[in-house]
Formats: sequence, structure tokens, C-alpha cells
Amino acid sequence: MTLHPSPARPWNYNPSSWHQRLRIAAIATLATLIALYLGLYQWRIIGTIWDPIFGDGSMQVLDSDVSEDIIHWIRIPDAMLGFFAYLSDVIFAMAGSERRWQDRPWLVILFGIDVIPLGCVSIILVLMQGFVVQHWCFFCLVTAAISLTLIFLAYDEVVSSCIYLYEIKKRSSWKTTWWAFWGYPSPEALAAGEATLQQRSKKNVGPDL
Repeated sequence: MTLHPSPARPWNYNPSSWHQRLRIAAIATLATLIALYLGLYQWRIIGTIWDPIFGDGSMQVLDSDVSEDIIHWIRIPDAMLGFFAYLSDVIFAMAGSERRWQDRPWLVILFGIDVIPLGCVSIILVLMQGFVVQHWCFFCLVTAAISLTLIFLAYDEVVSSCIYLYEIKKRSSWKTTWWAFWGYPSPEALAAGEATLQQRSKKNVGPDL
């Protein structure tokens, strides 16, 4: 497999570059700290939440019946669930090489599952709490905005890995594609990797980001 972190279809940049992933890790770290702060309140380790816009609205949301129902279902504060989700975003963003969309598709897909569906759930929960409880939480809205940003920044890598696996399937069997998903090399995987790069890099699409 190619060692050069070239642009991958359909982008004119490498979606697994450190430049790309460090931005994700930095933003997810901020969300991790915010979620921990809110979770510590829900665990009553700290006694109040600072909110520069909505006053005690944050505490009204975090102490609401909706929040209590979620705690009853998952057995931990919903903010702490967000803490672990964002922390895993940081870990996944930092794992693997600059060509992991090709040599570790399983890692990229798992990263996508962690960021995209869970990010959507986070946004829905925050909006639901605001409209159902009829109070708004400043930091909850910040984490919802961060979740949306993470989805925007992470989906490109997932798309490139899916294109790569599709190229393998066109050339071979589901079995070969399955092993390539776990990072095992094969002549078909090598050819698919080159095709995923060449079809885009042959065009004059501007500099890598």
C-alpha cells in the first residue's frame, strides 16, 4: 500500500492528515472538558453551574425530569455519557497513521460511528431538553455546536474509506473486502488503493490542505 499521504477520492486533500485530525482532537477535547463540568454537577460534586446567558437555566435543564429519565435508563448522568463519547473522539482522532483511511478502514469506520450517529443523538437530546423543559443550557448548546462541527470534520475520512472498500469489492470477493477492512494487505487492496488515489490526483485540483 502507498506510503505517501496523497489526496484521496473524492477530496483534493488527505482526509487522514494530522492537520485534519488534530483539529478534531482539539475541538473534541474542549467538549470533553465541558461535559465533565456538567457531569460533575449532576453527580453533585460541584454545587452550581455557571451560565453567562441563561442564568439558572442550565441547572433547570440538568435537573429536569428528562435528564432524570435518561439517568434512570443509562445509570449515569447524561453529561458523563457525553464525556466518554467526546473522550473517545479524541482517542480515535489521534490513533493510526496519515493513511489510515486505507490501511485501517475499521478504525476510520469506528471513528465515524462514534462521531456521526452519537453526535446526532447529542444534538437531538440538547434540543429536546430545551424545547421540552423550556429552559436552555449555554454549555449544552456549545457541545451541540461542537458535535455538529465534529460531524462536518470527520465524515470525509469515512467517505474515503468506504470508496476504498468499494474499489476492493469491485475487484474481488466479499471475503477479500472483509480482510481489507481489518487492514490485511492483498493485491486487490493495493490496486484499489492506487485507484482511489489516482482517479483524483491526476486532476489539477489545487494544493493539499
